[in-house]
Amino acid sequence: MDEVPGASLVNALASTRRGNDTIFGWYARYLKAKEEGHDAINGTAGLLLEDDGSLAINDVVDKMLRQAPALEFASYAPLKGLPDFLDLSISLALGEHRTELEELGFNFVSTATPGGSGALFLAANNLCERGEAILLRDRHWGPYAGFLKGCGLEMETWSLLPKDESEYPFFADEEFEQTVERLAQQQTSVMVWLNDPAHNPTGLTMSPMGRRAALDIMMASAAKHPEVGHTLLLDTAYSLYADEPHGWGQTIRETMDDGTPWPENFLITYALSLSKSHTAYGLRTGALICIHPDQAVADRLRDIFGTTGRQTWSAAPRILQYTAAKLHANEETAEAWSSERDRLQDLLTARRNSFVEACEQFGVPINPTHDGFFAWLEHENPESITEACAQQHVYLVPLRGGIRIGLCAMPSNAIVRVAKTLSDVLN
Repeated sequence: MDEVPGASLVNALASTRRGNDTIFGWYARYLKAKEEGHDAINGTAGLLLEDDGSLAINDVVDKMLRQAPALEFASYAPLKGLPDFLDLSISLALGEHRTELEELGFNFVSTATPGGSGALFLAANNLCERGEAILLRDRHWGPYAGFLKGCGLEMETWSLLPKDESEYPFFADEEFEQTVERLAQQQTSVMVWLNDPAHNPTGLTMSPMGRRAALDIMMASAAKHPEVGHTLLLDTAYSLYADEPHGWGQTIRETMDDGTPWPENFLITYALSLSKSHTAYGLRTGALICIHPDQAVADRLRDIFGTTGRQTWSAAPRILQYTAAKLHANEETAEAWSSERDRLQDLLTARRNSFVEACEQFGVPINPTHDGFFAWLEHENPESITEACAQQHVYLVPLRGGIRIGLCAMPSNAIVRVAKTLSDVLN
């Protein structure tokens, strides 16, 4: 008889998969407190909620979904995605800089995926050799580890923020450059996953100078090591709630305008998600978008990613691909969507500003935070802090190295209470 139930039925990787997701576990604790009648504050969920606690839904998206023909709900999408959606996804990633990059000779390839998670899987499954390490910042979305492990990859990290004074206050450039060089000497590929702008779990956004420094380091390494593939993956799950949603497109264009040669062994990819930007979390729609000057490279990647999708999830869900493409193709509905997105962004901005101000008032040393859904408090023992906050029915998420504070989920009138609770617990 197995000492561990089912041990003889599963493989070695499966045997490591256990327990509940930390974020959902703390969300369940919040829900239980509410059911018991406590005045509980939800700072756990990665969902944008209105101040009354209801899920924020972009009404334009909702209306168009309900008007879609039954066929668009029931039918498969093409394996690589609906063509109109694939075209839209490139524009959502690059914004006004798309045309500029096309004029510079760049080629784009997009593959529809089940959410941003599917895009991450395509990259992990195809762009590094098994056993090699992907480079991440040391504060990152926890499920990254599972994607990498499932694809036989390791993880290397560099610091979220520089340890000393730097001309790039939101980018540890020296450590990044050193780590990229070490990996280039040790591996057949170097892939960086950079969640920017509106980083999860901190809300950090890199400055234009920081973006340029990161891109210069990657391109210089690719030129120095022409036999080593280099990929910069931009996880843009929250980018459309950032002040500079298409900042990376601008940085790429400016780098090309300066005459920097693009190494053949360098690729930029965007992991795009419509979950947050179109408030359609459960419809699992995203894309992996690749940028390269060589059309033959783009065509090869299109085949690789399309085949991988076919062999993994078959085809990504069709309905939101259809609806989003139709919505953005019409000037009136596109403007209405944008206006509602702006309202939701303003809600996040107001909560963040209020939280930063309250933390300054109460002496809570939160990390720099600029955009998106979250703020972050660095701490060596985050569980002790969140447990103490939970005693006052403020529910936050302990992660490795600190506490994620879900500004997206908490009502505006609770912000000061959260900061005061953190202050009381810390002191």
